Amino acid sequence: MSVARVFLALLLAASPFAARADDPVTPETYAGRSDVEGFIRDLVTRHAFDAGELEAVFSRARREDGVLAAMQAQPRQLDSWEAYRALFVNERHVKAGLEFWNENRAALARARARYGVPEEIVIAILGVETFYGRNTGRWRVIDALTTLAFDYPPRAQFFRGELENYLLFVRDLEIDVFSVKGSYAGAIGIPQFMPGSYLRYAVDFDGDGTTDLRGNAADAIGSVANFLRGHGWRRGEPVQRRASVSGAGYEALVSSSLLPSSTIGALRAAGVVARGPALPPDMPAMLLRLDTPERPADFRVGLQNFYVLTRYNRSPFYALSVADLGDALRAARRASRGAALREHPQEELPGR
Repeated sequence: MSVARVFLALLLAASPFAARADDPVTPETYAGRSDVEGFIRDLVTRHAFDAGELEAVFSRARREDGVLAAMQAQPRQLDSWEAYRALFVNERHVKAGLEFWNENRAALARARARYGVPEEIVIAILGVETFYGRNTGRWRVIDALTTLAFDYPPRAQFFRGELENYLLFVRDLEIDVFSVKGSYAGAIGIPQFMPGSYLRYAVDFDGDGTTDLRGNAADAIGSVANFLRGHGWRRGEPVQRRASVSGAGYEALVSSSLLPSSTIGALRAAGVVARGPALPPDMPAMLLRLDTPERPADFRVGLQNFYVLTRYNRSPFYALSVADLGDALRAARRASRGAALREHPQEELPGR
């Protein structure tokens, strides 16, 4: 046996996949199913997993009907933009976000310097995803991903890929496969990374030798910023601009795509004015119309960084809620620092 195979055997003997006495075998087992057996064979061939250990895992993974119900309900996004936005852009999220900013200002500033992503955007993502780490999910990730990989046909291919990534993740970090909890979709930790994103973008941002998105705020901050940069974040550019429209020419430019496939100049020529400091006419842009029943539409111009935010979640409502919460956090921080300076004009305030 080669040295590599001996090492692998010793590693698996310690086993993040080992069965535990407190993990009861469920009546509805995944062991013995032909699709699961084929999945196991594939992982053995491509990643040198131990077939017996994977069979033990799938004999203990539970089908979760609650996961399927949540997944089937998930596409029914709120029709009202204002109702969706109000879930996240509110006093509760701003107050808790400022507390998170104060507690983690050094890591946030380092992430801005290294990756080019402003503090308020990273904080807003963590606020929308898990309320700054307070709500990281209650489902065993192995159960959620196995259920979706083998009993949710519309996205089975995607979730089999994420199940494979999860098994690699727990093997690489020597984590008990049954111990990790997350969302109904199998997202993990403070930033709710899917296992594939965890493998590709998670970083040990505090240099303690481990990459921990479940309990380490610094690692979560650095990893979110790394994810956004990896998807094309542009340092110094805004996410979006509020817009006013006139005439009827703009209607043909309202986009159902998330890509900024027009330009600021083309939008301006069609009667769309992006508010705020002038943007270059050749800057890629798109026009969004956000509807709320019985209220005038909210028009926004989305830019490249808006598109990057939709790589985290493919919803324009999500991306714009992150942007608006970020704006609210930045404004509240400036106001609080201004008040502190007025009260203590001789004191130097830490951080930016």
